[in-house]
Amino acid sequence: MRLVLDTNIVTSALFWDGPPRRVLNAGSEGRATLFTSRPLLAELRNVLSRSKFDLRIHEARQTVDTLIKAYTKQTICVLPAPTPRIVSDPDDDVVIGTAVAAQADFIVTGDKALLAVAEWEGVRIVSAVKALRLLTSVSSC
Repeated sequence: MRLVLDTNIVTSALFWDGPPRRVLNAGSEGRATLFTSRPLLAELRNVLSRSKFDLRIHEARQTVDTLIKAYTKQTICVLPAPTPRIVSDPDDDVVIGTAVAAQADFIVTGDKALLAVAEWEGVRIVSAVKALRLLTSVSSC
């Protein structure tokens, strides 16, 4: 299964247990192939650099750089495909463009505007909980 994880999912996966972390783990366990792009990595760096994450990063004995490097090692980086304005946030269009370029099966996100799109050019947009259900159904065949 080919997945693009939105930044909100990656951030949650890095700091908390729950569905986002289990989706990220599916990549490291070989049950999914994870894709990203330079703009998504730049957004992740920006988010992780916010002061509200300083304590969590310190407690994990990590740095923003080590977190980004570890995530990058689990992903394949693609150049996002150009997309028309699909949702109001241009960052969301980059997520979609990355998924189209990666020929992803799913975008995994917690973003309500993206979830409302539901599908774009054959890429389904799902929550982490739905992605886990799909991963479970594929691995049980």
